[in-house]
Amino acid sequence: MISLRRAGELWHRCDVTVRDLPLGLLFLAASFLPGLRGNGTEIGDLPTRPFDAPAAWAVALQCLPLAARRRWPVVCLALVSVGFAVDQLRGYHSFAGTALPIALLSAGAHLERHRRTTAVLVSVAYVPLAVALYRIGSGGETPEEFVTFYLALALAWGIGVWLRSTRIAEAERRRRVAEETRAAERTRIARELHDVVTHHVTAMVVQAEAARYLTAAPDRLEQSLTAVTDTGRRALADLRHLLGLLNPDHGTEARTPHVGGLLTLVEQTRRAGQPVEFTERGTPATSTGSADLVAYRVVQEALTNALKYAHGSRTSVEVRHGERDITVEVSTEGSGSPASASPGGSGRGLAGLRQRVDVLGGDFHAGRQAGGGFVVRARIPAGSPS
Repeated sequence: MISLRRAGELWHRCDVTVRDLPLGLLFLAASFLPGLRGNGTEIGDLPTRPFDAPAAWAVALQCLPLAARRRWPVVCLALVSVGFAVDQLRGYHSFAGTALPIALLSAGAHLERHRRTTAVLVSVAYVPLAVALYRIGSGGETPEEFVTFYLALALAWGIGVWLRSTRIAEAERRRRVAEETRAAERTRIARELHDVVTHHVTAMVVQAEAARYLTAAPDRLEQSLTAVTDTGRRALADLRHLLGLLNPDHGTEARTPHVGGLLTLVEQTRRAGQPVEFTERGTPATSTGSADLVAYRVVQEALTNALKYAHGSRTSVEVRHGERDITVEVSTEGSGSPASASPGGSGRGLAGLRQRVDVLGGDFHAGRQAGGGFVVRARIPAGSPS
């Protein structure tokens, strides 16, 4: 089995003329078989002539050029046409005449330029051949039969054109799918970078800003600077992982955060000066698919926004594990004192979360609460594929 597979791979690596040569040799051998000799294509009603030396040349001229039917389709069609004309005018009527429709089909399928010119020239060349065969024939062939044979040749050309258009349409479809896949992958990586960079950098900015006011308390200053250092290390680790995904040699298993890592996320936010209450209810499902990652990102983005726009305000994180979904709710009371160093938001984070949840068939809501503050709610179906 392995040897056959390797032989198949080696065969497909060969030049296209080498792969098409057996077809021409097959027609050449068949044309000299006693049962097929003189029983090939016949137009013009000429008496069949026994094979002689010119017959061998006519047969070879029709069969061997099939090796170039895909590499040089015009050359193949021209040589096969000349051989066919000699075959019919001398009355050999060999089986090799069947090569003409194949040459026409191949030209229609593989000719890239001057397609209309080639079709016109072949049609024009058929006229003197038909006239000559009609004049030297015994009169049994009617003009309608010459027209019918021409239409059969035109059908072969048309089939080749249809095959070419189908091949081009399939190539265009694959190109479009590849572009859409690349765009989707860029969007996914952009979302991941936004989630990682925004959260870690926001925490670092808030922690560094707070450290400015702790110069009189060396112990608390050291704790704040240590928190900045730890946050920076986590950011670098996450960025290395995301950039590693772009490496073609990177493994297919993606290391992604999960709901179990929320305690670390909450603790990091607390160290940045945000009072956070964390509650987790229920038992996580055995298989959550992408729900774990999406739930993590929802909490991460909500805590990042709380740090940026409601710094110091009480924040509540509640995660409920159901049999079929994970429900996340992050609420922040009041407006708090916004971090002075935090830039204005673009809304891209919440829009990205909505897309993540929608892809999995869940529900997402983000908006102000009636009593003040901001709330983010998400219901994420568990077990959805990545």
